[in-house]
Amino acid sequence: MNVPDIKPGDKERLAQQAYDLGYQYQKTKRCCSQTSTAALLETLGLKEDGLLKATTALGGGGALFGDSGCGAYTGGLLVIGLLKGRPADNFVVEERDRFRCFEIGRALHQKFIDKYGTVICRDILTNLYGRPFWMVDPDEYQKAEDRGSHSTVSPEVVGTAARWAVEVIFEENLLDELNALRKKQAAA
Repeated sequence: MNVPDIKPGDKERLAQQAYDLGYQYQKTKRCCSQTSTAALLETLGLKEDGLLKATTALGGGGALFGDSGCGAYTGGLLVIGLLKGRPADNFVVEERDRFRCFEIGRALHQKFIDKYGTVICRDILTNLYGRPFWMVDPDEYQKAEDRGSHSTVSPEVVGTAARWAVEVIFEENLLDELNALRKKQAAA
């Protein structure tokens, strides 16, 4: 199967597509980690069902506790890791890919810091709502919903995070890795 390469000129179109999918998926399907990952995988033409399934537990700042990384942020990191992370067949102390992956992840981290001042879920909620919500409590979850959690606020965060992840993939020159993975998956 012939898979066309993604080229540098595709950046803006794919960044917008990732934003639109992330926003819509979060609004209709929920779970920020899964919806950002799904938007990225679809936008980039990748099929990684195991990765998408695994992101479930990362939603709501980690099992809805809010005390770890924003799910939209971690979804972006996972896709970056998929492209540049250390592979299982080279799971040794090999510095090149591991440290390059960290460096690329820091580029996504910086975008979050610039806009939200943090990558921690509850702190992003505090910045956006003036307070965090304890999402494991049904009453708190409903309070968040009443303030637009899944209708506008978190879809905007997810869409923005998906856009940023695509921008980072282009800006950090991961198109060779992306195109190679797309071809490998198409041949499988």
